[in-house]
Amino acid sequence: MNILFVCARNRLRSTTAERVFADRPGVETDSAGLAPDADVRLSGDQLQWADLVVVMEKAQLSKLRRGYPKALGGTRIVSLDIPDRYDYMQPELIDLLEKRMRPHLPRGGTQGTR
Repeated sequence: MNILFVCARNRLRSTTAERVFADRPGVETDSAGLAPDADVRLSGDQLQWADLVVVMEKAQLSKLRRGYPKALGGTRIVSLDIPDRYDYMQPELIDLLEKRMRPHLPRGGTQGTR
């Protein structure tokens, strides 16, 4: 399963999620941001690669759907409702990510990152 994590600037939440889930069985990860000054700006290629797109906030979900309707196609998108108040790899952020991603992760398979 290819999972793309998206937040505003791709500096804290989405990069943490990419790292945390990179070694999970059956998961490949990538991350991007929606803001013009994002470290890695979201691309149509990333959206087409993804089996699941995970945004951190509902506002990002709306922005994603408005800005990339063709690239998204029928790709599943979920919002984890994690506000932008955590540092990169902050333990509380990792705990939230693991808890809220649990229902969306596959069981078993291969591993790796993009």
